[in-house]
Amino acid sequence: MEHRRLGASGLKVPVLSLGTGTFGGRGPLFGAWGTTDAQEARRLLDIAIDAGVTLFDTADVYSDGASEEVLGQALRGRRDQVLISTKAGLPLGDGPRDAGTSRTRLIRSVEDALRRLGTDHLDLFQLHAYDAATPIEEVLATLEDLVRAGKVRYTGVSNFSGWQLMKSLALADRHGRPRYAAHQVYYSLVGRDYEWELMPLAEEEGVGALVWSPLGWGRLTGRIRRGEPLPAGSRLHDTADYGPPVEDELLHRVVDALDAIAAETGRTVPQIAINWLLTRPTVSSVIIGARNEQQLRQNLGAVGWTLTDDQLARLDAASTRTAPYPHFPYHRQPAFARLNPPLVA
Repeated sequence: MEHRRLGASGLKVPVLSLGTGTFGGRGPLFGAWGTTDAQEARRLLDIAIDAGVTLFDTADVYSDGASEEVLGQALRGRRDQVLISTKAGLPLGDGPRDAGTSRTRLIRSVEDALRRLGTDHLDLFQLHAYDAATPIEEVLATLEDLVRAGKVRYTGVSNFSGWQLMKSLALADRHGRPRYAAHQVYYSLVGRDYEWELMPLAEEEGVGALVWSPLGWGRLTGRIRRGEPLPAGSRLHDTADYGPPVEDELLHRVVDALDAIAAETGRTVPQIAINWLLTRPTVSSVIIGARNEQQLRQNLGAVGWTLTDDQLARLDAASTRTAPYPHFPYHRQPAFARLNPPLVA
């Protein structure tokens, strides 16, 4: 398993990490994702660790904390072998202190995560969303205190816009606070918006991308085909409204390209989709998920081989969309691109 630096930090992470949204199985969203208990989770972790996957990602909002609890139970006796990443900030209740990233909420969130996970530190702690009601200076000062206390090793964010991340980094620099090492982002062959602003920012500022939903919210599993109804067992029947939208024509164009390359390589559609992501700038690790051992082993097969330049170009062509303003001139007009070349076509 290849390891990469997490952005400009000194932390090395495997190029594949395992998301635990399927652990616990509480609520309408996460119950549809999976209902993995501690015994099943331990088996999945055995397979992942044996393959070199040592970064496990969770969040307090996943099954109302049950994901963290199951992950902690499955990791008993081998905490020192792995890295744990969790997130906080999204609402866990209706009370005024049940959401956001205030000092009170962050401290309580970390303490609760440590208890549920059965550990004394978090290797990576991320803000699950931007909280417009809490001053950035307060957030950064609180995170610095948690780092100094040894409860958090590295910090990051998830689902931030470009200005939110850049303002946070600038204030961290101004006040000498720890910088965010990671940005957990949605990125896939059917969702390339990350490339337009967040990727150049990450490249410039040394922020590593941890990619969530690399299969386009379950659309690039190889089961969805042009002209065919959504498979009866697809979780998209229950969860499509929670995730990023995808235009049908874009999806079918990408799947057609993936099918053709699958026939050429003998690899599966999900393996090709994940492998493509690992060739992209700023990507430190792709978070894979699995409801069972078969899915996990298939996703692990996304590494250890390479796509040809021609195959990469065909995937790029099938998945490209016109960038919105102010980004499109730099992708379409040579004069603009000469001043500020895009990282990817």
